[in-house]
Amino acid sequence: MDIPAIVEARGGIVHRQELLDLGASPQALRRAVDDGAVTRIRRSWIAGPTAPAQLRAAAGASGRLACVSAARHRGWWMPPGLDPSALHLHLHPHARMPAPGAVLHWSVPLVPVGRQALIESVIDTLEHIAVCQIREDALIVWESAAQHERLAVETLRRVDWRSRRAAALAEEVSGRMDSGLETIFASRLRRRGIDVRVQVKIAGHEVDALIGERLIAQLDGFAFHSSSAERTRDTRHDRELIARGYTVLRFTYADVVHGWPEVERAIALAVAQGLHRAA
Repeated sequence: MDIPAIVEARGGIVHRQELLDLGASPQALRRAVDDGAVTRIRRSWIAGPTAPAQLRAAAGASGRLACVSAARHRGWWMPPGLDPSALHLHLHPHARMPAPGAVLHWSVPLVPVGRQALIESVIDTLEHIAVCQIREDALIVWESAAQHERLAVETLRRVDWRSRRAAALAEEVSGRMDSGLETIFASRLRRRGIDVRVQVKIAGHEVDALIGERLIAQLDGFAFHSSSAERTRDTRHDRELIARGYTVLRFTYADVVHGWPEVERAIALAVAQGLHRAA
């Protein structure tokens, strides 16, 4: 049995029991460790050279990736400004393992996972994010999770959340946001009392945001204008929208994330002129 290859194929770090269940002998595991092909972390984990550092840290602390660390590992959209090196770990309330420098979450899991898991459950990740992060950042991650994990909002609302903040986010999340940029844009305008809907189909294509009945905001993220064909398509759709009586405003990622006051000012001026209302 090629133990290093099996470890690499399973993400670079594997529980010892899983390797034994696959047919590896204790002697073969010891030889692989002694030869330097893999590394033993505490008694239970076998890691290869490509094992992610945060998973190594979780194994070393007898914990699991939690909160934003678990979210990032799963590929959810992360709010700008969150430190990617910050390590959040979930430990059992009676755990005694040290985890220097980590943000620790001590709780009994909402959804228990097996001892061979190094990442907490999706539901526990959402609960921890709700209580650990500011509201806007938490909503961004929840919206991304709903899309990425195919979570129905009705399911989220039926969960017996421990915190009021998680229960409130479950009521607020829409499950319709295509990106964190849309979540930032829509949530900030709604807090100002501005009616905004996302992913509305108009003239054959979905627009990012519709304010009132006639004011459209298109949000161009990192991948915007990656090809001439996409530029042509977007320009053609804008022309069609304008011909149908809509006002179209385009904002970049930098506008929304780093220049929000100017975005808000442009929207406010358009609304003040009644551009959001049907004629």
